[in-house]
Amino acid sequence: MTMTMLADAPFREAEFMPVDLDVERRADGTIILKSRVPLRAFDANIPRAFAERAKLKGDAPAIGWRAADGQWAYRSYTQVKRDMDGATRWLAENFPRGTRLLIIAENSLPVAVMTFAAWAAGMIIVPVSIAYGLAGGDHARLRHVVARTDPQVILAEPHPAIAAALAATAPNARIVSSDPSPFADATAYADVISTGPGAFANEAIAAVDPAAPAIYMLTSGSTGLPKIVPHSLTALAACGAQGLDMIGKAAGWDDVMLDWLPWHHAAGASVMRTCLLEGGTLHIDAGKPLPGLFDQTIANLREISVAYFNNVPTGYAMLVEAMEHDAELRARFFAKMRLMLYGGAGLPQPVYDRLQELAIAETGHRIHMTTGYGMTETVSGCMAIHFPATRVGIGLPAPGLSLKLVPCDGRYEVRLAGPNVMKGYLDEPDKTAAAFDDEGYYRTGDVAVFHDESEYGQGLAFAGRLAEEFKLANGNWVYGGAVREKLLKACNGLIADLVLADDGRPYLAMLGWPKPGATLDAVAEAVRGYNREARGGAVIRRVALFDTPPNPGAHELSDKGTINRRAVLDGRRDWVERVFADPPDEGVAITG
Repeated sequence: MTMTMLADAPFREAEFMPVDLDVERRADGTIILKSRVPLRAFDANIPRAFAERAKLKGDAPAIGWRAADGQWAYRSYTQVKRDMDGATRWLAENFPRGTRLLIIAENSLPVAVMTFAAWAAGMIIVPVSIAYGLAGGDHARLRHVVARTDPQVILAEPHPAIAAALAATAPNARIVSSDPSPFADATAYADVISTGPGAFANEAIAAVDPAAPAIYMLTSGSTGLPKIVPHSLTALAACGAQGLDMIGKAAGWDDVMLDWLPWHHAAGASVMRTCLLEGGTLHIDAGKPLPGLFDQTIANLREISVAYFNNVPTGYAMLVEAMEHDAELRARFFAKMRLMLYGGAGLPQPVYDRLQELAIAETGHRIHMTTGYGMTETVSGCMAIHFPATRVGIGLPAPGLSLKLVPCDGRYEVRLAGPNVMKGYLDEPDKTAAAFDDEGYYRTGDVAVFHDESEYGQGLAFAGRLAEEFKLANGNWVYGGAVREKLLKACNGLIADLVLADDGRPYLAMLGWPKPGATLDAVAEAVRGYNREARGGAVIRRVALFDTPPNPGAHELSDKGTINRRAVLDGRRDWVERVFADPPDEGVAITG
């Protein structure tokens, strides 16, 4: 189906926020973009906002999860509020305001309850990936976070490896867990929520200071140990209001939802907060966009039809492949669907087109598809495609956000300012100073281009990350993000993901993860096709295919399903040496 045919199909139940831009063009080529749509009013006291919602929703289901028997179990709004109130009193009676609660657990009812309870008690939560506890070794990342944040209480997944990691890194912290048995000394979550709240919880909520630090969010740490980003409840609520303004009516966070994104990460945490504050039913999807693990998501989607679906580009690629061979799944998925969101930047255009072709075949309509462009430093997504579009991109700024575009080698460096943007990193003044320009705009490190320089209202497209741009030994620059996207498009259907290997060499090589049935010869031929359009340092001279999947425990793969290039190259030195060896062995293809 051609792009023209896609564009001719009407959208299904789409409601678009108007494109009404305030544009400032400066003499040096810098552009400042703001939406004239005002940011809606919001209650920055998030525990109070949840209490009001719970009062309205009563016995309606708030959170659903797969129980031990495989069936869905639910906790109502009234029950979650009661759990939260008990936990609020327990926390407040055992720890002073400002205490840090570290959360190292999978998405679950206890995580949601303890998050809201900690905020009601005036505490700061520190959510971290369970990979920090499962990785083994010296637990460098977990040790770093504990040293920086000094948590006095920890909500922990009941896993022996996590118990051992916490014993080694935070021996003096009070442990709370749904199952205390793996720990030497822990408090049962059931005992925490059974605390009689009396009138205490409501009094604590009334005393909340929305401007105080409420969460320490961790950056991905792709180039080293993670930085710690403090955010207030005001910043969290502002970001939530921006999302509601841009896509809230179509998203239907007050409806039935199914989501897997981890709550220790910006996007997943935003979904959990917004759904509960808007009165929806959030089904916790235990699947992940990884081979084998995505089967759980597929099984859930066969049972639950949702109006809004959120995933990363890898997840959408796997979903498209599944739906192309499963009519029942396709019908169930599109039964209510009116909005699909992909996080971050890099959804390949062919995946978008195939997804829309399936939607049109099933419903006769296109489904509005948007991005959630943002990062830890901005709480979550603060730019989106909130207008009719047929091309992927990062959209336009949300209400309240100021977007600064600084000319950069034919593209624009993206900088952001607004109520959702961080004030700085925890205890790292030098990194904080480097993160902001002289006007107070946060330097994202991303670059973008307009789809149409003559019509800004068509939005921006992601054009790479400055950190992914590097120079080869021969002096040629490589724009890594752009090269990667073009290679994924050229190898569509053959590889799941890839990394570019330079390693100080005079030419570029590609190391990829093949899809089932893909051969080195087929991938090499696709890369030769890419090379016919490539120039200079972007030409790929060698190709090899990994025989093992990305290893999350070695930080090769983030919880979002994105590849950490540096971790892959550092952890697989044998593959790097092999792909550059002369002469190459039979597992390496010469492509240029």
